[in-house]
Amino acid sequence: MNASDSKSIPVKAAGIDALVEAISRVAQSDGDYSTAISGLTLHRRSAAAEPMPCIYGFGLGVVAQGGKQVMLGDDVFNYGPGQSMLTTIDLPVVSNVTIATPAAPFLGLMLAMDPRVIVQLAAEMELAQPPKESPDRAISFSDLEAHVLDALIRLVRLLDEPELIPQVSLLIQWEIAVRLLVGGNGPALRKLVATGSPSQQIARAVAWLKLNFAQTLHVNKLAATAHMSPSTFRQHFRAITGTSPLQYQKQLRLQQARQLMFSQNLDAGSASLQVGYESASQFSREYARLFGAPPLRDIQRLRIG
Repeated sequence: MNASDSKSIPVKAAGIDALVEAISRVAQSDGDYSTAISGLTLHRRSAAAEPMPCIYGFGLGVVAQGGKQVMLGDDVFNYGPGQSMLTTIDLPVVSNVTIATPAAPFLGLMLAMDPRVIVQLAAEMELAQPPKESPDRAISFSDLEAHVLDALIRLVRLLDEPELIPQVSLLIQWEIAVRLLVGGNGPALRKLVATGSPSQQIARAVAWLKLNFAQTLHVNKLAATAHMSPSTFRQHFRAITGTSPLQYQKQLRLQQARQLMFSQNLDAGSASLQVGYESASQFSREYARLFGAPPLRDIQRLRIG
Protein backbone atom coordinates (compact mmCIF):
# COMPACT_ATOMS: atom_id res chain seq x y z
CA MET A 1 0.00 0.00 0.00
CA ASN A 2 1.05 3.65 -0.32
CA ALA A 3 1.08 6.19 2.48
CA SER A 4 -0.98 8.45 0.29
CA ASP A 5 -3.87 6.01 0.61
CA SER A 6 -4.52 7.29 4.13
CA LYS A 7 -6.89 10.15 4.79
CA SER A 8 -5.33 13.34 6.22
CA ILE A 9 -4.81 16.97 5.37
CA PRO A 10 -1.91 17.47 2.93
CA VAL A 11 0.70 20.14 3.62
CA LYS A 12 1.78 22.89 1.27
CA ALA A 13 4.84 22.39 -0.92
CA ALA A 14 6.45 25.46 0.64
CA GLY A 15 6.44 23.73 4.01
CA ILE A 16 8.15 20.66 2.60
CA ASP A 17 10.74 22.88 0.90
CA ALA A 18 11.46 24.51 4.25
CA LEU A 19 12.00 21.11 5.88
CA VAL A 20 14.29 20.05 3.00
CA GLU A 21 16.34 23.22 3.48
CA ALA A 22 16.58 22.75 7.26
CA ILE A 23 17.72 19.10 6.99
CA SER A 24 20.16 19.92 4.18
CA ARG A 25 21.98 22.46 6.32
CA VAL A 26 22.91 19.70 8.75
CA ALA A 27 23.06 16.62 6.51
CA GLN A 28 25.42 17.93 3.84
CA SER A 29 26.72 14.50 2.80
CA ASP A 30 25.35 10.96 2.89
CA GLY A 31 24.87 9.43 6.31
CA ASP A 32 22.80 9.26 9.47
CA TYR A 33 23.18 12.28 11.74
CA SER A 34 22.59 12.17 15.47
CA THR A 35 21.82 15.66 16.73
CA ALA A 36 22.05 17.68 19.92
CA ILE A 37 18.29 17.23 20.29
CA SER A 38 17.60 13.97 22.09
CA GLY A 39 15.77 11.49 19.88
CA LEU A 40 16.15 13.46 16.64
CA THR A 41 18.22 11.97 13.80
CA LEU A 42 18.55 13.25 10.24
CA HIS A 43 19.23 11.08 7.19
CA ARG A 44 20.62 11.66 3.68
CA ARG A 45 21.24 9.25 0.80
CA SER A 46 22.34 10.03 -2.77
CA ALA A 47 21.26 6.68 -4.23
CA ALA A 48 18.66 3.99 -3.68
CA ALA A 49 19.75 1.13 -1.42
CA GLU A 50 19.09 -2.56 -0.98
CA PRO A 51 16.47 -3.56 1.64
CA MET A 52 17.98 -4.04 5.10
CA PRO A 53 16.45 -5.55 8.27
CA CYS A 54 16.32 -3.22 11.26
CA ILE A 55 14.30 -2.39 14.36
CA TYR A 56 12.14 0.73 14.30
CA GLY A 57 11.54 2.14 17.75
CA PHE A 58 8.56 4.11 19.03
CA GLY A 59 8.56 7.34 17.06
CA LEU A 60 7.80 9.39 13.98
CA GLY A 61 9.60 9.05 10.66
CA VAL A 62 9.24 11.72 7.96
CA VAL A 63 10.37 11.87 4.33
CA ALA A 64 11.20 15.39 3.15
CA GLN A 65 12.63 14.44 -0.25
CA GLY A 66 12.95 11.17 -2.17
CA GLY A 67 11.18 7.95 -1.29
CA LYS A 68 11.36 5.04 1.12
CA GLN A 69 9.90 1.55 1.42
CA VAL A 70 9.13 -0.33 4.62
CA MET A 71 8.16 -4.02 4.79
CA LEU A 72 6.48 -5.40 7.90
CA GLY A 73 5.58 -9.05 7.62
CA ASP A 74 3.72 -9.45 4.32
CA ASP A 75 2.82 -5.76 4.07
CA VAL A 76 4.80 -3.31 1.93
CA PHE A 77 4.49 0.44 2.47
CA ASN A 78 5.91 3.21 0.28
CA TYR A 79 6.05 6.81 1.43
CA GLY A 80 7.50 10.01 0.06
CA PRO A 81 7.77 13.80 0.51
CA GLY A 82 5.37 15.20 3.07
CA GLN A 83 4.37 11.81 4.42
CA SER A 84 5.05 10.26 7.79
CA MET A 85 5.36 6.89 9.48
CA LEU A 86 4.35 6.36 13.10
CA THR A 87 5.48 3.28 15.02
CA THR A 88 4.00 2.79 18.46
CA ILE A 89 6.17 -0.12 19.64
CA ASP A 90 9.53 -1.49 18.53
CA LEU A 91 9.03 -3.32 15.24
CA PRO A 92 11.33 -5.59 13.19
CA VAL A 93 11.07 -4.29 9.64
CA VAL A 94 12.94 -4.37 6.35
CA SER A 95 13.44 -0.89 4.93
CA ASN A 96 15.32 0.92 2.20
CA VAL A 97 15.55 4.19 0.33
CA THR A 98 13.89 3.77 -3.07
CA ILE A 99 14.16 7.25 -4.63
CA ALA A 100 17.39 9.25 -4.38
CA THR A 101 19.92 10.86 -6.73
CA PRO A 102 22.99 13.05 -6.18
CA ALA A 103 21.02 16.03 -7.51
CA ALA A 104 17.95 15.27 -5.37
CA PRO A 105 19.09 13.10 -2.45
CA PHE A 106 16.78 11.34 -0.06
CA LEU A 107 16.28 13.52 3.03
CA GLY A 108 14.37 12.40 6.09
CA LEU A 109 14.20 12.48 9.84
CA MET A 110 13.31 10.19 12.71
CA LEU A 111 12.00 11.51 16.02
CA ALA A 112 11.98 9.00 18.86
CA MET A 113 9.09 9.45 21.28
CA ASP A 114 8.72 8.64 24.96
CA PRO A 115 5.61 6.52 25.68
CA ARG A 116 5.52 7.94 29.19
CA VAL A 117 4.99 11.42 27.74
CA ILE A 118 2.16 10.10 25.55
CA VAL A 119 0.51 8.46 28.56
CA GLN A 120 0.81 11.66 30.61
CA LEU A 121 -0.52 13.91 27.87
CA ALA A 122 -3.39 11.57 27.01
CA ALA A 123 -4.44 11.53 30.68
CA GLU A 124 -4.23 15.31 31.02
CA MET A 125 -6.17 15.88 27.80
CA GLU A 126 -8.93 13.40 28.77
CA LEU A 127 -9.03 12.04 25.25
CA ALA A 128 -11.78 9.70 24.13
CA GLN A 129 -11.09 6.01 23.81
CA PRO A 130 -10.07 5.01 20.27
CA PRO A 131 -12.78 3.37 18.18
CA LYS A 132 -12.81 -0.41 18.47
CA GLU A 133 -12.72 -0.81 14.72
CA SER A 134 -9.44 1.12 14.35
CA PRO A 135 -6.55 -1.16 13.33
CA ASP A 136 -4.25 -2.72 15.92
CA ARG A 137 -1.14 -2.66 13.71
CA ALA A 138 1.61 -0.72 15.47
CA ILE A 139 2.66 1.10 12.31
CA SER A 140 0.71 3.69 10.36
CA PHE A 141 1.39 6.01 7.44
CA SER A 142 -0.26 9.32 6.64
CA ASP A 143 0.22 12.68 5.01
CA LEU A 144 1.84 15.12 7.42
CA GLU A 145 -0.58 17.58 8.92
CA ALA A 146 0.43 21.22 8.51
CA HIS A 147 0.84 21.99 12.22
CA VAL A 148 3.02 18.91 12.77
CA LEU A 149 5.21 19.86 9.80
CA ASP A 150 5.57 23.40 11.15
CA ALA A 151 6.69 22.06 14.53
CA LEU A 152 9.19 19.69 12.90
CA ILE A 153 10.69 22.54 10.87
CA ARG A 154 11.10 24.59 14.04
CA LEU A 155 12.67 21.61 15.80
CA VAL A 156 15.30 21.07 13.08
CA ARG A 157 16.01 24.81 12.81
CA LEU A 158 16.58 24.88 16.56
CA LEU A 159 19.88 23.07 15.89
CA ASP A 160 21.17 26.51 14.77
CA GLU A 161 20.59 27.79 18.32
CA PRO A 162 22.35 25.24 20.54
CA GLU A 163 22.06 27.42 23.64
CA LEU A 164 18.25 27.15 23.47
CA ILE A 165 18.02 23.41 22.80
CA PRO A 166 17.78 22.18 26.44
CA GLN A 167 14.65 24.24 27.11
CA VAL A 168 12.94 24.82 23.75
CA SER A 169 13.34 21.34 22.20
CA LEU A 170 11.26 19.74 24.95
CA LEU A 171 8.45 22.24 24.37
CA ILE A 172 8.39 21.57 20.64
CA GLN A 173 8.50 17.79 21.13
CA TRP A 174 5.56 18.01 23.54
CA GLU A 175 3.70 20.10 20.97
CA ILE A 176 4.32 17.44 18.33
CA ALA A 177 3.05 14.73 20.68
CA VAL A 178 -0.11 16.72 21.46
CA ARG A 179 -0.82 17.37 17.78
CA LEU A 180 -0.30 13.71 16.94
CA LEU A 181 -2.71 12.67 19.70
CA VAL A 182 -5.50 14.88 18.36
CA GLY A 183 -4.72 14.35 14.66
CA GLY A 184 -4.95 11.46 12.24
CA ASN A 185 -2.47 9.39 14.24
CA GLY A 186 -4.45 9.85 17.43
CA PRO A 187 -6.30 6.52 17.43
CA ALA A 188 -3.07 4.52 17.10
CA LEU A 189 -1.43 6.44 19.96
CA ARG A 190 -4.52 6.26 22.16
CA LYS A 191 -4.70 2.49 21.66
CA LEU A 192 -1.18 2.27 23.03
CA VAL A 193 -2.19 3.95 26.29
CA ALA A 194 -5.73 2.53 26.65
CA THR A 195 -5.73 0.57 29.91
CA GLY A 196 -6.09 -3.15 29.33
CA SER A 197 -6.14 -2.86 25.55
CA PRO A 198 -4.44 -5.55 23.43
CA SER A 199 -2.03 -2.90 22.13
CA GLN A 200 -0.96 -1.99 25.64
CA GLN A 201 -0.59 -5.64 26.71
CA ILE A 202 1.47 -6.51 23.61
CA ALA A 203 3.59 -3.40 24.13
CA ARG A 204 4.44 -4.68 27.61
CA ALA A 205 5.29 -8.11 26.20
CA VAL A 206 7.55 -6.49 23.61
CA ALA A 207 9.27 -4.47 26.34
CA TRP A 208 9.94 -7.72 28.25
CA LEU A 209 11.33 -9.38 25.12
CA LYS A 210 13.69 -6.46 24.51
CA LEU A 211 15.17 -6.87 27.98
CA ASN A 212 15.19 -10.67 28.03
CA PHE A 213 15.75 -11.76 24.43
CA ALA A 214 18.67 -14.03 25.39
CA GLN A 215 16.43 -16.13 27.63
CA THR A 216 14.46 -19.15 26.46
CA LEU A 217 11.06 -17.90 25.37
CA HIS A 218 8.02 -19.57 26.92
CA VAL A 219 5.14 -18.11 24.94
CA ASN A 220 2.49 -19.55 27.25
CA LYS A 221 4.02 -17.78 30.26
CA LEU A 222 4.31 -14.52 28.34
CA ALA A 223 0.66 -14.86 27.30
CA ALA A 224 -0.34 -15.35 30.91
CA THR A 225 1.37 -12.10 31.94
CA ALA A 226 -0.67 -10.37 29.23
CA HIS A 227 -3.85 -11.99 30.63
CA MET A 228 -4.52 -13.78 27.36
CA SER A 229 -4.78 -17.36 26.23
CA PRO A 230 -1.75 -18.51 24.19
CA SER A 231 -3.76 -18.54 20.94
CA THR A 232 -5.24 -15.08 21.55
CA PHE A 233 -1.82 -13.73 22.53
CA ARG A 234 -0.24 -15.05 19.32
CA GLN A 235 -3.07 -13.61 17.27
CA HIS A 236 -2.77 -10.12 18.78
CA PHE A 237 1.03 -10.22 18.72
CA ARG A 238 1.09 -10.96 14.99
CA ALA A 239 -1.64 -8.40 14.25
CA ILE A 240 0.30 -5.66 16.03
CA THR A 241 3.94 -6.50 15.21
CA GLY A 242 3.55 -8.33 11.91
CA THR A 243 5.37 -11.41 13.18
CA SER A 244 5.20 -14.19 15.79
CA PRO A 245 6.77 -13.90 19.28
CA LEU A 246 9.50 -16.42 18.36
CA GLN A 247 10.34 -14.63 15.12
CA TYR A 248 10.39 -11.32 16.97
CA GLN A 249 12.83 -12.71 19.54
CA LYS A 250 15.00 -14.14 16.75
CA GLN A 251 15.28 -10.77 15.05
CA LEU A 252 16.16 -9.07 18.32
CA ARG A 253 18.90 -11.65 18.91
CA LEU A 254 20.35 -11.34 15.42
CA GLN A 255 20.27 -7.54 15.45
CA GLN A 256 22.05 -7.48 18.81
CA ALA A 257 24.64 -10.02 17.66
CA ARG A 258 25.34 -7.92 14.57
CA GLN A 259 25.84 -4.85 16.75
CA LEU A 260 28.22 -6.74 19.06
CA MET A 261 30.33 -8.01 16.17
CA PHE A 262 30.46 -4.59 14.53
CA SER A 263 31.08 -2.38 17.57
CA GLN A 264 32.95 -4.72 19.92
CA ASN A 265 34.79 -6.88 17.35
CA LEU A 266 33.33 -10.11 18.74
CA ASP A 267 33.57 -13.23 16.61
CA ALA A 268 30.37 -14.94 15.50
CA GLY A 269 30.64 -17.73 18.08
CA SER A 270 31.00 -15.35 21.02
CA ALA A 271 28.23 -13.07 19.79
CA SER A 272 25.84 -15.95 19.22
CA LEU A 273 26.35 -17.21 22.79
CA GLN A 274 25.78 -13.75 24.26
CA VAL A 275 22.42 -13.37 22.55
CA GLY A 276 21.15 -16.81 23.54
CA TYR A 277 22.03 -19.19 20.68
CA GLU A 278 23.24 -22.66 21.67
CA SER A 279 24.18 -23.71 18.13
CA ALA A 280 26.74 -21.65 16.18
CA SER A 281 25.69 -23.29 12.91
CA GLN A 282 22.03 -22.43 13.49
CA PHE A 283 23.07 -18.85 14.29
CA SER A 284 25.05 -18.56 11.05
CA ARG A 285 22.19 -19.96 8.97
CA GLU A 286 19.60 -17.65 10.46
CA TYR A 287 21.96 -14.66 10.32
CA ALA A 288 22.63 -15.19 6.60
CA ARG A 289 18.92 -15.63 5.95
CA LEU A 290 18.14 -12.27 7.60
CA PHE A 291 21.08 -10.15 6.45
CA GLY A 292 21.88 -11.80 3.13
CA ALA A 293 25.41 -12.92 4.01
CA PRO A 294 27.22 -14.99 6.69
CA PRO A 295 28.35 -13.04 9.79
CA LEU A 296 32.00 -12.45 8.83
CA ARG A 297 31.21 -11.33 5.29
CA ASP A 298 28.34 -9.13 6.44
CA ILE A 299 30.47 -7.32 9.06
CA GLN A 300 33.26 -6.80 6.53
CA ARG A 301 30.68 -5.32 4.16
CA LEU A 302 29.43 -2.98 6.90
CA ARG A 303 32.95 -1.75 7.68
CA ILE A 304 33.69 -1.04 4.03
CA GLY A 305 30.35 0.73 3.61
